[in-house]
Amino acid sequence: MTRKQALRKLQLSLKMFRRLCIIKGIYPREPKNRKKAQRGSTDKKTLYLKKDIQFLLHEPIMWKLRDHKVYMKRKNRAIALKDHEGLKRVIANKPTYSLDHIVKERYPTFIDAIRDLDDCLTLSFLFSTFPSMRFVPGALSRLCRRLTVEFLHYLIATKALRKVFVSIKGYYYQAEVKGQTITWIVPHSFGFQPQTPDEVDFRIMATFVEFYTTVLGFVNFRLFHAANICYPPKLVSPAGAKDRENLSEEDLLSERVAALNQQVLQITDETSSAADEVGVDDFSDAGNIEMRKEIETINKLKTLFQGFKFYLNREVPRESLTFVIRSFGGEVSWDGELYPGSTFDEADESITHQIIDRDVGNSGGKQYLSRYYIVPQWVFDSVNSRSLLPVENYFQGAILPPHVSPFATEREGDYVPIEKKQLLDMEKGLQIASKLPENQEPTDYASLRQMEDSDDEEGGSEVIKMSVKPGKPEVIDELKQREEESKEEYRLRVMMIKNKHKKLYRKMMDSRHRRKKEADKLVRKRQERSIESTTNDMDEDDE
Repeated sequence: MTRKQALRKLQLSLKMFRRLCIIKGIYPREPKNRKKAQRGSTDKKTLYLKKDIQFLLHEPIMWKLRDHKVYMKRKNRAIALKDHEGLKRVIANKPTYSLDHIVKERYPTFIDAIRDLDDCLTLSFLFSTFPSMRFVPGALSRLCRRLTVEFLHYLIATKALRKVFVSIKGYYYQAEVKGQTITWIVPHSFGFQPQTPDEVDFRIMATFVEFYTTVLGFVNFRLFHAANICYPPKLVSPAGAKDRENLSEEDLLSERVAALNQQVLQITDETSSAADEVGVDDFSDAGNIEMRKEIETINKLKTLFQGFKFYLNREVPRESLTFVIRSFGGEVSWDGELYPGSTFDEADESITHQIIDRDVGNSGGKQYLSRYYIVPQWVFDSVNSRSLLPVENYFQGAILPPHVSPFATEREGDYVPIEKKQLLDMEKGLQIASKLPENQEPTDYASLRQMEDSDDEEGGSEVIKMSVKPGKPEVIDELKQREEESKEEYRLRVMMIKNKHKKLYRKMMDSRHRRKKEADKLVRKRQERSIESTTNDMDEDDE
């Protein structure tokens, strides 16, 4: 059915039809045979399934949308006639509708709603940064801000964050909630520019956000109660003296909750982490062993910053660093005169790390020898490597290592940067075998015979004294061993390919060889640049 036929059947305008389709999750379909579906017509039209359009006929929210259309006509008429009493009466009788039944209809189970949170969180975080505009009311932005902050508090309490990456688009986060992997983007906190391009339709985006806020509200409610956390979130510690100076009680509570820096109140004494722990059966198969290693690695990752106290300077991204550090067990604070929610001052001697992004020497402030002054990249790179990286590589003014994305997955033959290889090796937890020292004594049979012959020549008729030396364990390179095993398995799989699939296999191998050539070209290019940089440094030293 074409869109024009659907509008005629539903008796709706195009604007209302788009809004109803977004809320109900109905989208155009591509038919298998377009000419047959369009009854011989060759021009391309927007087509919908007849079953979906008939499904919309019985939707009760459609009548609410029609009532809202009548309400807008009455409101505009009262404004045009300057009928203030009539305008108050029309606004008082504004029709309202609820999307609760549509959420239950589109997501039959709670896990289905969690699987669909990627776009929901990305758009909600985006709208939480918008000011009040024509199609984006201020109440919608404040609602998005409240719901996203509640979700971040849940991730901090359950330590569900796994990866983070900073790009030009914003902050990429990945968390594991109820066994489901969720990835979303949070934009940078820059000033909003109202001069938007014409192709951005805020009306359609606001319709998506209207549905997503309903979904996120349900999800937050279920997640908080499953983790034994009070909902809406309440803080355990009282407000500080600096926080009470210029804010009201309601604004103070919302600002302190949005600071993400204090523990939320729990319903019971049981921690959510103990409830979410998954036991692994004690079997000797390789898959279960890998699963057990992964669980142990994640448990260590949850306490990566345990016992560390971080102090944030005013120029660093406060909200992102607070969220990441607290998600892995660290403590955070900042200048209480700038933002509410600080827990300790800069003069605290127990601070272990101070995050800076400007030269400390020119600021005129006091420097402490008991802490490290590092840039924010150390926090993000340590999380992605699942270990504490050396801080000397992240001092102010040092040449920082590349910030590698943990989300990119390279296929065989693709170019993998050296930093990404090191990151993958650290994630696997494998130890590379070191070379034998030069002064190590030989222990093989041929070397012993050679030593005996030399003793015989020197001693003549003397009796050779045999001795047994203790053996030394062989150093095994686990990475090389795994590569050899995988190559052997791959060779056996290639031998089992059927003849009718050999052509497809050759095409795959050709594309892999092309990627390998491109990767080798990038490796040579990097080596040439490194040689040029070292040559230039040597020339400067000679001068």
